[in-house]
Amino acid sequence: MNNFQLHMPTKILFGEGQIAAISQEIPQGAKVLILYGGGSIMKNGVYAQVKEALTGFDVQEFGGIEANPTYDTLMKAVELIRAEKLDFLLAVGGGSVIDGTKFVAAAVNYKGDPWEILTKGGASVTNALPFGSVLTLPATGSEMNCGSVISRPSIGAKLAFLSPLCFPKFSVLDPTSTYSLPTRQVANGVVDAFVHTIEQYLTYPVNAPIQDRFAEGIFLTLIEEGPKALANPLDYGTRANIMWTATLALNGLIGAGVPQDWATHMLGHELTALHGLDHAQTLAIILPALMTIKQDTKHAKLLQFANRVWGITKGTDEEKIAEAIRKTRDFFEKMGNKTRLSDYDISEESIPKLIAKLKEHGMTALGENQDITLEVSEDILRLAL
Repeated sequence: MNNFQLHMPTKILFGEGQIAAISQEIPQGAKVLILYGGGSIMKNGVYAQVKEALTGFDVQEFGGIEANPTYDTLMKAVELIRAEKLDFLLAVGGGSVIDGTKFVAAAVNYKGDPWEILTKGGASVTNALPFGSVLTLPATGSEMNCGSVISRPSIGAKLAFLSPLCFPKFSVLDPTSTYSLPTRQVANGVVDAFVHTIEQYLTYPVNAPIQDRFAEGIFLTLIEEGPKALANPLDYGTRANIMWTATLALNGLIGAGVPQDWATHMLGHELTALHGLDHAQTLAIILPALMTIKQDTKHAKLLQFANRVWGITKGTDEEKIAEAIRKTRDFFEKMGNKTRLSDYDISEESIPKLIAKLKEHGMTALGENQDITLEVSEDILRLAL
């Protein structure tokens, strides 16, 4: 097992009715800005619960944060906070709203061009406003980590940053808030959590059995519970299991002390930036192709994945690996996420543009071994056609 440092300072309030408790987590006298997305929280009752919980606070609102939060929109929130001298943020929505709120929190008092927060990967962040979240879409794990991904369509960029100053102070996870999610978002959330887990698992062995077992438990839970959520959206137990599983997939626990990949995400970000695909859609496209291309360097963990997650015990090593990749692809398809670029009318003509963007953003040596060069990325994209 590799050396690691692990800090998870976010307080979790889990279960039905927990939104009412947020008033106890926000400092009295705070001037609060509620940030949200397209307005679904108005329809599912979450907004009303939040407003009730914040009775007595000075509250303002900022809506319209996109599914892939954009720099330009978020900077409008920054301007509002500066003008009104607001001092506590509350993200109400899915991972995109929480990601956007992290950027806003870091940008308000930033000295210099806030875009540097992203181009420098968060290294330049020295101050951030405190914030909490009310999660309505389990997927990204943003409710319990310090990472964020922000898009800037005007320059075709989608970049990530990490800062220990950008952990939520608290996050409310009420499974009932997910009941009204569209099927597409439920499916995306399950696939996103699955790939988050695989990025921290499918690398090479470092004698970290507990991290492996945690990850395998996440895989098995998503495989079991994901289809149930599509079939019976109002089942509290299923929704609760998926919600907590998605949080555990990216709160730092399973990635502590083990090598990590993240190449699937980096390639996926470029697909979203250039073609507007949902984040999880890009992951479902890239991962099977990457697993195939990199099966030699991932050989031992792929065999473990095949055995422990998919129960594949017969055949040669190559046959087991091929079957594990096929089953993974089939699971994504079962959840409603297509796994080929051609499914989204993206042809090989787009590949040079995607490679150029990877080069522009410095993504020239990806993966746990830093051996996914631009040439290998091109091979992956072509196999994904």
